[in-house]
Amino acid sequence: MARSPPGLLEAERIDPAQTGVRGADGFDMALICLFLLGLYSNYTIQISTNVPFPSAPSGVAGLILLWRRRNQISPASLAGLVGVLLLFLISILCATNINYLSRRTNGLIQLSYSIVIGYALFLTVMQASRQQIAGLFLGFASVILIGCLLENYAGLRPISDAVRKVIYARGVYENDLRDMLYYQRVRPKFFASEPASVTFCYSLFTFVWLVVSRWRWKLVLYVILVGLGMFAMPGPTLLLMLLLTLPYMLFLASRKAGRLDAARLLLVALAAVVFLGAFVVLAKSLFPIRLEEVTSGNDPSFFYRVRGPALVGVDILSSYPLAGAGLTGEPFIESRVVDLYVRSPAYSATWQVVKPATELLINYFWLHWIYLGLVWGAILAAAVTIWLLAIGVPSPAFCWMVWAILGQASGAYVGPTCWAVLFLAGAAAVLHERPEPQREPRGVVEISVLRGVASPRLSRPGAM
Repeated sequence: MARSPPGLLEAERIDPAQTGVRGADGFDMALICLFLLGLYSNYTIQISTNVPFPSAPSGVAGLILLWRRRNQISPASLAGLVGVLLLFLISILCATNINYLSRRTNGLIQLSYSIVIGYALFLTVMQASRQQIAGLFLGFASVILIGCLLENYAGLRPISDAVRKVIYARGVYENDLRDMLYYQRVRPKFFASEPASVTFCYSLFTFVWLVVSRWRWKLVLYVILVGLGMFAMPGPTLLLMLLLTLPYMLFLASRKAGRLDAARLLLVALAAVVFLGAFVVLAKSLFPIRLEEVTSGNDPSFFYRVRGPALVGVDILSSYPLAGAGLTGEPFIESRVVDLYVRSPAYSATWQVVKPATELLINYFWLHWIYLGLVWGAILAAAVTIWLLAIGVPSPAFCWMVWAILGQASGAYVGPTCWAVLFLAGAAAVLHERPEPQREPRGVVEISVLRGVASPRLSRPGAM
C-alpha cells in the first residue's frame, strides 16, 4: 500500500474532500464575513460597567460557527482547548496581590470568549477550499483599498465620518492635524474607528490571501497591493506586510511535500533578506518625518505601541517572573508603568499621560509577558503550541511569528483580534499545505458504469 508523503497525512485528514465532514457552504462564508467585519470595526457593546462584549459581530458569528462545527471537534482538540484555559486560570491564581482576582477573572472570561470564537473561525476556514478563502480575503482587502481611495478622492469622507460618529461611542480618531504633519494628508478611516484599524486589517487580510492563494505570480501582486495600500492609506503598519513575508517564506514556501527543503530554504532566505531591506528603505523614504519623530522620541503613538510596552515587559519579567501582573493586570502595575514611562529618555514631558491604564500598553505580544511573566508565559506558549499541533497546524512557528509581528500594531491581549490572528495564520498554513486536487487529464480512459457493468471508453479531447 502506497504511503502518503511526509507531512501530508494531517492535511488529507482535515480535507473535506477526504472526509465525511461537509465543507464550508455559503452560510459559513457569510459568517466568516461577519466575523471579519467585527475585527475591522472592533464594535463593542458594553453589557455592564465592567463587562464589555468586544467585537460583537465577531462574537455572534463565532458562536454560530462553533455550533455548526461542533461535530468536527475531536476529543484531543477539546482537551487541548480545556487544558489551555485551565492553565490560564491557574496563572491568575498564581499572580501577585489577590485583591485583583475579580478583575483578572473578568479578563479570563474575555480571553476564553476570544479563544473559543477564534477556534471556531479556524475550524470553518480549515474546511473551506483554498479558492474560497483566497477569494474572500482578497475581496475584503480590495473593498478596503477601494473604499479608502473613494474616501480620499471621491467625496466619501463626510459619509464615513458621519457613520463613525453614530457607531462608536468612544475611541473615534480625530487627530487630522497629526496626519497632515506626518503624511501631508488626512488618512482614511473608511467606517472604522481609527486609521490603524484600516491598515491593520488590510495587512492581515492581504497576507492571508498571499498564504492561501495558488496563483504562481501572487508574490508580485502582493508587492503591488503593498504599494497601493501605502498610496491609499499611508501608515507604518503597512510596512509590516513586508516583514510578514519572512515567516511565510521561511516556514511555508520553503516546504516541499510537507517538509523543509534545503534548496528552497536558501532561495527563500535570500528573498526574505531582500524584503527586509525593502522594509528599511521604504521606512526611510516614505515616512521620513514620522521616522525622525520616532528616533528622536517625539512620537507618542510609537512609544505607547512599541517602545513603552517593551520597556514595561522587560521590567515585569525581572520583577514578577513567575506570573507577571495577571490577566488584564494594568491597574496593579499602573503606577509602575507611569514611573517607567516618565523616566524613559524616549518619553516627552509634553505628552499627556494616557488614561485609563489599558491604553498605556497597546501591544499584545508584550502583554503576553506582562500579564503572565516569564514562567507562565513560557508554559502557556508551549501549551498553545502543543494544541496547535493537535488540531493539525503544520507550523506553529509560522503562526507565532505572524502573531508577534502583527502584535506590534495591536493591543487587547484578551480581545478577539489577538487570537483571530493566531488562528487565521494556523488555518492559512493548513490550507497552504493541503495537496492540490487531482485533475484527470483530457484524452484518458474513462470508466462508465451502465447497469452495473464497467466499460472502458476513450474520451476525445473537447468531447462533451
